[in-house]
Amino acid sequence: MIPELGHFSLILALAFALLLATVPLIGAARRDQYLVRYARPLCYGMFAFVSLSIISLGYSFAVDDFSVAYVAHHSNSQLPIFFKISAVWGGHEGSLLFWVFALSVWSVAVALFSKQIEEVFTARVLSVLAIVIVGFTFFMLLTSNPFERLFPIPMEGRDLNPMLQDIGLIYHPPMLYIGYVGFAVSFAFAIAALMSGRLDSAWARWTRPWTLAAWVFLTGGIALGSWWAYYELGWGGWWFWDPVENASFMPWLVGTALVHSLIVTEKRSAFRNWTVLLSISAFSLSLLGTFIVRSGVLTSVHSFASDPSRGVFILLLLALTVGGSLTLFAFRASDMASPARFELKSKETMLLICNVLLAVATGTVLLGTLYPLLIDALNMGKISVGPPYFNAVFVPLVLILFGFMGIGPIIRWKKSKAGELKRQLLLPAMIAVALGVTLPFIIAEGEFDIWVAFGLGMASWIILATFRAGYNMARGSSSNIDLRRIGRSQWGMIIAHLGIAVSVIGATMVSNYSIEKSVRMGPGVSYELAGYQFKFIDTRHIVGPNYTAEQAQIEIYQQGEFVALVQPDRRQYNVRTMDMTEAGIDWGLFRDLYVTMGDPISTTEFAVRLNYKPFVRWLWFGAIFMMVGGLLAASDKRYRRKVSVAQADTHANPKFAPAL
Repeated sequence: MIPELGHFSLILALAFALLLATVPLIGAARRDQYLVRYARPLCYGMFAFVSLSIISLGYSFAVDDFSVAYVAHHSNSQLPIFFKISAVWGGHEGSLLFWVFALSVWSVAVALFSKQIEEVFTARVLSVLAIVIVGFTFFMLLTSNPFERLFPIPMEGRDLNPMLQDIGLIYHPPMLYIGYVGFAVSFAFAIAALMSGRLDSAWARWTRPWTLAAWVFLTGGIALGSWWAYYELGWGGWWFWDPVENASFMPWLVGTALVHSLIVTEKRSAFRNWTVLLSISAFSLSLLGTFIVRSGVLTSVHSFASDPSRGVFILLLLALTVGGSLTLFAFRASDMASPARFELKSKETMLLICNVLLAVATGTVLLGTLYPLLIDALNMGKISVGPPYFNAVFVPLVLILFGFMGIGPIIRWKKSKAGELKRQLLLPAMIAVALGVTLPFIIAEGEFDIWVAFGLGMASWIILATFRAGYNMARGSSSNIDLRRIGRSQWGMIIAHLGIAVSVIGATMVSNYSIEKSVRMGPGVSYELAGYQFKFIDTRHIVGPNYTAEQAQIEIYQQGEFVALVQPDRRQYNVRTMDMTEAGIDWGLFRDLYVTMGDPISTTEFAVRLNYKPFVRWLWFGAIFMMVGGLLAASDKRYRRKVSVAQADTHANPKFAPAL
């Protein structure tokens, strides 16, 4: 009965979503405040039934109800309980239900925390979100029902994919989905603004904290995925330019541009149309990522499904979303042109350049991701686009972006004097160039690498310029430094920009100075790598809850001093009879020592790969900085201004007054 309860709850959630998608919009069109006020109760009802549905699926996993096809295909009675629960989003149908659940969470959050916004505007936002939920719930019920029964009922399940039996599954997909789906809120705010004719600084102020929240979750999701791949896949890589990785990276790039474009719209009422286009693009790229994962049109280790009918349905949703929103934009854009003017040497110009570079960088990733699909569709053969393309095209673009990124926080709004700008930027630029030139020689003991020079030089430039910007903020117009002058949003900018620099340092160092050695090891055998001695002690037979493993005991020494014991293993899973490699890692602030076991060569010897990974942790430290910065910026007090204050913008711009 529990699966039927979950299925029926999903149908009821669809009914509430249909009402939410229509009733408030009808009320807004008729200027009927009574109908508009139904938006929040309908949203709460929709959320309640979606929540009941996903709880029912989780319960089915917990009690090993193998009469549910999805549970039978992704679980097993031997599977630990925390993996059973996380298996809810471990396959196509369940992850789609979690997608809808995440969107309902965002919807109810908007309903609860947007009470300072005009009721009719909030109702429009909730209606747009409900339209998206309707589309995906229909898709789920028609093609991907997670509660479909399986007869005859199997005695055991097929087990969860061993690659997913890791703590990363508990955190990475939910954070990624919440970030993906969060851009639907920015999209809904943009569509609501186009509907009402209100596209002013108050709208930007309302939209930005939601955009920042989605950006924070997506940043965390991407970082967790990178960390998971690093330690789980067994070869120490942290980014593969896989199509599905690109599919999450593209909304992040556009979302980063959107966060900064909203600043200009809020402060100067500029970039209005551009900001709306970015809002539409961020969510459209999220839908594109959903299509790539679930259609099977591109080969990826992340792909959930290969049913063409599912891909066509999502492609139709994508076409309707992009086509409908761009059509509405085309009708409204001419009425919403930005009145603000600014000089070439201004913060607006720097932010515009950064926005354009982020958009172009997104385009290069999109081209590299979809080009194989286009070639295949034209019957011109099958090709793959890998790291050489992305490194040659994407990396130079972001290096240019980093250059302007250092200028943006320092330069003034409207217009800056060339002399003042030169005086503030000359010293940081000179120090950054000096560090970029000298550090590669020092690190590589006399060898020079141009890409290392650019990477470390640009990271130094971002750090120094960001500190200079913070100094300016703390000083203000007086000669005294007071950190209390720096607002929470400004602290967020400082920390997030420093996070970018930290990640750039990590990426530069680990990409250029990693050392790898493949060796044959058995008891008593030692090898040296990067000044460390790796000594193979013995192997142990390990019995896990649903696997057995051969675990190596390898001691690491440096100059005769014991450093660590690492325990890589090879696991054989009982149900899927699949072998998996678990790395043994000695974590460090400035380096990781990474050991993996390969196939057995004899009864006592194994193929072993030793890796030295300098500064690899800094990749994820930087992501943490970015997330903290985003949260600080989203919690700035100006985003909690009451509606009476926000409406001051309407009086200043009567052309954009809200229409019921």
